[in-house]
Amino acid sequence: MLLAIESSCDETSAAVLDSSLVLSNIISSQLFHSKHGGVIPELASRAHLLSISAVVREALETAKINENDIDAIAVTTEPGLIGSLLVGSNFAKGFALRLGVPIVPVHHIEGHLYSGCLEDSSVEFPFVALVVSGGHTSLFLVQSYREYEVLGSTRDDAAGEAFDKVAKLLGLGYPGGPLIDSLAKQGNPNAYIFPRSMLHDGTYNFSFSGLKTSVRYFLQKTFPNEIPDEILPDICASVQQAITDVLVAKTIRSAIEFKVKTITIAGGVSANSRLRQDMNQKAIEHGIRMVAPRMTYCLDNAAMIGFLAKKKLAEYPQEYSKLDFKVRSAALRAKRT
Repeated sequence: MLLAIESSCDETSAAVLDSSLVLSNIISSQLFHSKHGGVIPELASRAHLLSISAVVREALETAKINENDIDAIAVTTEPGLIGSLLVGSNFAKGFALRLGVPIVPVHHIEGHLYSGCLEDSSVEFPFVALVVSGGHTSLFLVQSYREYEVLGSTRDDAAGEAFDKVAKLLGLGYPGGPLIDSLAKQGNPNAYIFPRSMLHDGTYNFSFSGLKTSVRYFLQKTFPNEIPDEILPDICASVQQAITDVLVAKTIRSAIEFKVKTITIAGGVSANSRLRQDMNQKAIEHGIRMVAPRMTYCLDNAAMIGFLAKKKLAEYPQEYSKLDFKVRSAALRAKRT
C-alpha cells in the first residue's frame, strides 16, 4: 500500500493506492481564499498545517487500512507555494521515518502529466499531453514514465490565471474559470473577438496576458459604467473561446507533427467544458484519441502523485531511501523555441 500526499497550493490531499488501484483520494479545498480574490500563501500553509493530519487519517479510514499497512509514501515536492510544499513534505518525511518505509518525491506537473494514464490504463506511449491550470500551461511529448519533452509553455499568464483575471474584471468571484464556464454556456462565443496570441507563430508556446489587457480596454470603452447582465454570458463565451482556440490548435498540431495517436489534457482548466468539447471534436477529425481525467483528477490531488510514485518505485526502488530532498517553487521550462 502506498500513501500519497499533495499540498502544492490550496488543496490538502491524501490518497491510498494498492498497485494502480485508488482506494481513497481525499481532497480538502481552502475555499476561504475566494474572499481575497486569490490564494494567500501564508494563509494556505497555515490551513495545510491544520488539516493534513485529519485528511491523511480520512484517507486511511476510507481505504480501510491502518498505517502499519503502508509500505511506501509519496509526496509533492515541486513546484508550488514553498510554505504549502513544506507542510506536506515534512509531514511525509516524518511519517516515512517513523514507519521505516521508502519515500518518493514527485513533481506536481509530472503528476498531472500522467493523470490520463491513471484515468485510462490503455493509454499508450508516446502521447502528447496538455497540462493547463491556474499556474501552469505547458505542452509535452511523453515517451515513457521517465522520459518526456517540454514542447512549449506559457510566456506569461497561464490559461487558468487568465480566466481568473478576466473574471475579476467582469466582477465575478474566485476562482474565475468555473464561473466563466457556467455563464459561457448561455452565451455566444462569436459575439466578440478577442486576441488569440501566438496562435500562428510556429511554436508550442502560449501567451494570455494580452487577452486580459484586451478585455480590460474593451470593457472600459464599451461598458464604462456597468456591464449589462444580459451581455455577460456573451463576453464570457467569447473570452473562453479565445483561450480554448489556442490550446486546442497547438495541442492538435503537435500531435500531428509527432505522429502520436493519443492526446491527454490535465490540470484544473482541463475541467472546462468548451475545452473538452472542442479538443475532442478536433481530435476525432484527425483520427486522434483524446483522454481527459474525471473532474476529481483534474484538481490538485494525491491520487495522481501516488500513481506516478508507484511507477517510479517499480523501476528504481533503491533510489527512494533518502530524506534529504528539498521543495522548490520552480516550474518546468520548455526546451523548444
